[in-house]
Amino acid sequence: MFRPQLMIAAFLLTFQAAVAMGQDQPKGLLSIGIGKVKTLQAVADAAAAAGTTNQMQRVVEALDSQLIDRFHGTRKFTVVSRSDLDEVLGEQKLAASGNVDESDDAAAQAFKLAGCKFLVVMTVDNFQDYTAMATFAGTGESAHKRVVQFSAVTKLYDTTTGKLLESTNYQCNNKEALNDPSYQQAHGDLTEALFQAMSRLMAQKVVDRVIDVLRPAKVIARTDTTVTINRGDGTSIWVGEIWNAYAQGKEMVDPDTGASLGHEELKVGSIRITEVDPLFSKGEVVDDHGVDTGQVLRSQPGQTQPPQAADAPAASPQ
Repeated sequence: MFRPQLMIAAFLLTFQAAVAMGQDQPKGLLSIGIGKVKTLQAVADAAAAAGTTNQMQRVVEALDSQLIDRFHGTRKFTVVSRSDLDEVLGEQKLAASGNVDESDDAAAQAFKLAGCKFLVVMTVDNFQDYTAMATFAGTGESAHKRVVQFSAVTKLYDTTTGKLLESTNYQCNNKEALNDPSYQQAHGDLTEALFQAMSRLMAQKVVDRVIDVLRPAKVIARTDTTVTINRGDGTSIWVGEIWNAYAQGKEMVDPDTGASLGHEELKVGSIRITEVDPLFSKGEVVDDHGVDTGQVLRSQPGQTQPPQAADAPAASPQ
C-alpha cells in the first residue's frame, strides 16, 4: 500500500519498457552471444590516412576480450561460443550493416543456431589518436597533450524474433581511463595499458546498459533499514552510490499499436550502497516511502564515482 500523499506523484510516473522486458525474461542465467567487434570502413580509412591503424586495431582487439570478460563477470549470463557466432553473423551480414530484417523468419532461425537467446553486436564508428596543444589558464604556458578517443554503436537483438531490442552509442577518451587502477599501476608500455583501460571502460558501459534492459536491479531483501540488491562487483555499482527504488503499477499499452510501453512507476525511496560483494550488494535506506522487496532500482543520475586508490602514482599517457 502506498502512502496517500504519494498518490499525487503518480502524475509524474515514468514508463520504462526496458524494465517490463526484464521482468518477462525467464529465471536463471541468460544465454548471450558477443559478436566480433567491427569497425566502419570509413573509420578504418581515416585511421590509415592518419597513421593510427595499429592503435585503432589494438583498441578493437581489446574490446573483443573485454566484452566477453565483463559479461561473464556479471554472473548473470552464459556467454555463447564465439566460433558459432562468427558463422551466424556472416550469414546475416550483420558484420557490415549491424541490421537484420525483422520480418524475415529465417533470420531468427539462423540466430538460434548459435544457441543464444540474445546477441550483442558492436561497431566502432569513430577513432582518433592525436596530439593537441594545451594552454594552462593563469600561467599562459602551453604543452603538448595526447588525445585518444573513440565511440561505438552497440545493438542488442532478441534471437528468437530477430528484433532489435536496444541500440546505444557510447564514447570513451583517455581522460576517463586515467583513474583506472590498472593503468595507474602500469609499467612498460603505457600506450597498451591506456588502450586496455579505455576498452574496459567501454565494455563496462555496454554491459551495464544490457543488464539494465534484461535484468534490472531489484531489492531482494530488507531488514530494518538495510536492503540487499541483486547486483554484485561484476557491474559498476560502488560504495556510496545512491539508487532510487520504484514500485511498479499496471502495464501501459499503446492504444494505436497495441504494443507494451512498459509499466507505471512510482518512486518510493532511495538507498545508499554500503557494501559490494561478488553476488549481491547491501545498502541503507536513506529515503523511505515504502521501499520493499521486488521493487526495481536505478542508479540516481549525475553521480560520479570517486577515484579509486592505487598502489602507484598515476602514469602519464605516452
